Amino acid sequence: MPHEALTSMRRMNHGDLEEVLRWRNHPDVRQHMFTQHDIGLDEHTRWFDRASQDPARHLLVHEREGQALGFVQIHEIASGGIADWGFYLAPHAPKGTGAGLGLGALAYAFETARLHKICGQALASNERSIRFHQKLGFQQEGRLHQHHFDGQHHHDVLCFGLLAKQWSSL
Repeated sequence: MPHEALTSMRRMNHGDLEEVLRWRNHPDVRQHMFTQHDIGLDEHTRWFDRASQDPARHLLVHEREGQALGFVQIHEIASGGIADWGFYLAPHAPKGTGAGLGLGALAYAFETARLHKICGQALASNERSIRFHQKLGFQQEGRLHQHHFDGQHHHDVLCFGLLAKQWSSL
């Protein structure tokens, strides 16, 4: 195992729904999401019920010492182990939590789920997410110009990729 996670990843369950929803709806998190409306519990529960039954989706909660601190979704989008990922931290998560979440999620993706490639996207204005991908070894693979419309403005989206063989050599 090339990376030892300092924290743990576990499957999300119904008991996590309200807490993960609070994180997702927090203004500091929501401002960087592609879908920015305030999500209600019914909508969130319907999403979870569908997504958790889909074998191509891995819904994970990142924990440190038993305390839930982040959410990761890995979605296998193509044959051959190609997946997209998305993630966010609890607004109260201590500094440095993101590194544990990223390392834990990638260890799960490449070592447990045996995926070939993880793809990520970030709004070009989301400098924290861009730096985060770069620190984890992702390569920028493209820029989608004016690709996301937030209801008022169009935004560029940066595309990142990380291969299992790149992960294992880090």
